[in-house]
Amino acid sequence: MEGIKFSKKPRLKTPYLICAWPGMGEVAFKAATYLVEQLKAEEFAEIPPEDFFYLTGSVVQKGILNVPQFPYSKFYYWKNKAGGNDLIIFISNAQPDLAKADEYCKRIIHVAKTFKAKTIVSFAAMPQPIDHTQQPKVWFTATSKEIINSLMKYNFELLAEGQISGMNGLFLGMAKKEGFGGFCLLGEIPLYTIQIENPKASYAVLETLARVLKIEIDFNGLLDESHGMEGEINKLLDYLKLGATPGPIGEEDIEKIKKSLTQLTKLPLSVKENIERLFVLAKADIAKAQELKAELDKWNVYKEYEDRFLDLFKKKKDENN
Repeated sequence: MEGIKFSKKPRLKTPYLICAWPGMGEVAFKAATYLVEQLKAEEFAEIPPEDFFYLTGSVVQKGILNVPQFPYSKFYYWKNKAGGNDLIIFISNAQPDLAKADEYCKRIIHVAKTFKAKTIVSFAAMPQPIDHTQQPKVWFTATSKEIINSLMKYNFELLAEGQISGMNGLFLGMAKKEGFGGFCLLGEIPLYTIQIENPKASYAVLETLARVLKIEIDFNGLLDESHGMEGEINKLLDYLKLGATPGPIGEEDIEKIKKSLTQLTKLPLSVKENIERLFVLAKADIAKAQELKAELDKWNVYKEYEDRFLDLFKKKKDENN
């Protein structure tokens, strides 16, 4: 297919297709990249980035500015020597402009059809009023009642109503339209840590997938990262609570923690690109400013963009005078 660059074409046995993009807590992206590393899955194809991404800046490391790099969208395969289904794992380190999502999804679906994929699996985060020390629950939703019934035996929490935003949710719906069945596993993350990489939630969804697919994965590396991140958050919370009244974390505490956790924040590249896209749209049509403000509030970064946001209204006022 035009738009897919193959480096090899492996022979696979009714594979599952697992897809992941960055998002809240990097739950999906972290889980999929860890899966590729542990299974030693091999790259075999990619979607050339030029049709779906644009360069937004250069990365500086140790004072040196590097050549800008496009995001990648790569396919990996793993053959199940135990006799079960093989795997295709698709990972992109950025979400494309959702205006181009239809064509982007078609290219992934073409690969799924080429290799006769059986089921589509995605991961996502589910912000909940839980503490970061708790073991997150795993929720799920599926494309059919039959798949829901087949997964109920694992005692996951069923997401009966709601929405899964971004490509981690959108792609599964697009795949269903093309006749594929599948399910999405959502790992809980605390409301006050949505911008922070959450390896504990990534572990939860990946451990769940391993049970469903009956595959063995060494989770020690992911668990070590979970303990390390929990320790960093504990240190910060101890600092924030100095002089505060002991007790459960309230709404005001959550807002304070969100603002203070910026030192641990890694805002996904796809989110930054979407914010820039919304700024462009809002500059052309001020009515889009509401959508932009909602996105900034969602990721708790309004303060970082406040001057630029207010400038949109100043410029509009100047134009009207």
